[in-house]
Amino acid sequence: MPADSLPTILIADDQADVREALRLLLKAEGIASVGVADPAAVVDAVRRREFACALIDCNYSRDTTSGEEGLALLEKLRQFAPELPVVAMTAWGNVPLTVEAMRRGAADFVEKPWDNTRLVSVLRAQVALAEGARRQRRLEAENALLRGEGGEDFVAESPAMRRVLALVERVAASDANVLVLGENGTGKGVVAQLLHQRSPRAARSLVKVNMGGIAESVFESEMFGHVRGAYTDAKSERIGRFELADGGTLFLDEVGNVPAAQQPKLLRVLEDGEFERLGSSRTQKVDVRLVSATNADLALEVAEGRFRRDLLYRLNTLEVRLPPLRERVEDILPLARGFLARNAQRYGRDGLRLAPSAERALTAWRWPGNVRELQHLMERAALLAEHDEVGAAVLAFGESAAQQAATDLDGMTLEQAEAHLVQRALERFDGNLQRAADALGITRQSLYRRLEKHDLRDAGGDVG
Repeated sequence: MPADSLPTILIADDQADVREALRLLLKAEGIASVGVADPAAVVDAVRRREFACALIDCNYSRDTTSGEEGLALLEKLRQFAPELPVVAMTAWGNVPLTVEAMRRGAADFVEKPWDNTRLVSVLRAQVALAEGARRQRRLEAENALLRGEGGEDFVAESPAMRRVLALVERVAASDANVLVLGENGTGKGVVAQLLHQRSPRAARSLVKVNMGGIAESVFESEMFGHVRGAYTDAKSERIGRFELADGGTLFLDEVGNVPAAQQPKLLRVLEDGEFERLGSSRTQKVDVRLVSATNADLALEVAEGRFRRDLLYRLNTLEVRLPPLRERVEDILPLARGFLARNAQRYGRDGLRLAPSAERALTAWRWPGNVRELQHLMERAALLAEHDEVGAAVLAFGESAAQQAATDLDGMTLEQAEAHLVQRALERFDGNLQRAADALGITRQSLYRRLEKHDLRDAGGDVG
């Protein structure tokens, strides 16, 4: 295995000549290593960085025969780095010590003097097993999240959108952070997906996070992950969004909603590529391309002290401004036809098409809800159209849609009405919890409890 593809082995032995012999052996095999002399240095090294495997002596200068120092070190490593494979090594090997070392968490056991071939084989096997387990944990966490899945068609018939597409094509190949600006529902998520797909990172994950939907109390756990026991309900480790996006792209939607207390933590990982999981002091590094989006005026937020100026500078290395749908009239009908065809297939209504009257009505409307409003309108049309040709009468604009919603409320229970109103508020404010809570006349904490109650935690978010 090439040296640049194998992470570093931690070697712990109180004898300098032993550490040097092991370093030279591993170097000859293309394996990097770091040597330390005692258990305290092992714990310190593991807290500061990540290792692929640890090879530790069981006896140090204080006690050269019992193995107790090594066994105690094993327990500490289980606490600070439970996923780190540890190979124990001693010149005083015996069956009881081997059994006890394995019971306390050793992945394998090697006696001194070691056999070079076996030692290298054991270390390679443990590194491979640990990497396989890490990939499995990452896959399970990825499957639990909403990820980019191939992308919607990017319609750019209008001059305004052709300019946006040309800019996206120019900047996609770089690793520069991009801030996508635009009104609610303009398709900022679609642009983020396009930036990822046209980049060298396309084969890796695009991880999407709606920052307006993350409560401040769980921000660190969501973004950076946590270790087992980090807090009362942390019964297992959690991989955060930054770690999931390592090597790929992280899309922070509604980034203007990052709480002020959490902005320095976000700034640090953007500046250094380093973070710690909640409950751990071990620093991890990630390589992430960041795309952010907001409909807020971040310059105003900075001026009023709600958003850090240095964080804004990190986010907007490049800016992409999306025009509202009313300024890209040439795109309305291509988008409408695409949404109608997609929903017709979804609901078993193949053959649906727009009548000339519907096309005239669509191009005449001002689209306050932008692309998202058009998307929802075409879904409703696919459900309600009585014939294959969708006429203007089937379309519900403005007040007629609001009246329909009001009529629907009459047939709901109190619980259903509450869930409906909460979901509508989130859609109106693009998943922004604070603005939705203000509109509903409740606190953000009360809104978060209702999201949990009605299982609406993933409601809101941008189109795409």
